[in-house]
Amino acid sequence: MTVMAVSLHFWLLAQETVPTAENLEALFKEVTWRSLLQALLTVAIAYGLLTAIQSFTTAISEKVPRRFRLVIKQSVPFLKALVLLVAIARLLHLFVNPTGSNLLALTGTIAVALGFAFKDYVSSIIAGIVTLFEGSFRMGDRVRIGDHYGEVVNYGLREVRLRTPSDDTVTIPHNTLWNEPISNANSGQLEAQIVTDFYIAHAANVELVSDLLYQAAYSSRYTQLKLPVTVIILEKPWATQLKLKAYPMDARDEFIYKTDLVLRVKQACARHHVPYPQVGWPNADEASGASSE
Repeated sequence: MTVMAVSLHFWLLAQETVPTAENLEALFKEVTWRSLLQALLTVAIAYGLLTAIQSFTTAISEKVPRRFRLVIKQSVPFLKALVLLVAIARLLHLFVNPTGSNLLALTGTIAVALGFAFKDYVSSIIAGIVTLFEGSFRMGDRVRIGDHYGEVVNYGLREVRLRTPSDDTVTIPHNTLWNEPISNANSGQLEAQIVTDFYIAHAANVELVSDLLYQAAYSSRYTQLKLPVTVIILEKPWATQLKLKAYPMDARDEFIYKTDLVLRVKQACARHHVPYPQVGWPNADEASGASSE
């Protein structure tokens, strides 16, 4: 509906100036070999700059101090948009007489054509622009869009790309974001809260295990000590559940950090002979469901 409304708006504005066979010469400049070569050169330079921006910022962001990595990556969509705007303006200057009526007529005609023929593609572009300025997520953020979770590694004209924990690349069209919920783990920050679940038997010393969880978090080399560490205790029919909430210094270390915490807690519990819930408990199905919360 948005694309159709925009197309109709431009079409109505351009009704009096839509180009016809009689005034095409007034609308377009004469096409020469020189202008064609300049257009090809403009497209080639724009493509090269877009590729260079992506490659250069990715390489530089991995070499600078960690606190600057996301700042560099977050500049990529804006730099790409600037290159595209300059390239489009240059192409229009080469082939179109830049008068107000001509630009209005051309814009209206293109809007109508795109609105009917490429409405999904145009919708993705518009959604990408809106999302870029709304700041729902940025390059380097760890987000969940629908059923997909991963790090934002590319923000293109039509789609966003996520790298999942299994190292797959998921391409999501921007227009999907109109209706899909977006969960952002770090919102432009290096740190993202990590929640690790532990389960012990009802007979275990809960205070002791809680202290062990705090010790494991504060002794891990991945923990960002400037941010709070919290232990939440929940009582289940089949066990006592403890949630350890802490922040790694880099959100990229999410799964390495969780592994480190689990190893430390398991070793500490073994030294203190902490009992675990018995295998084969009648509510085992509930246990598997709770672990996915």
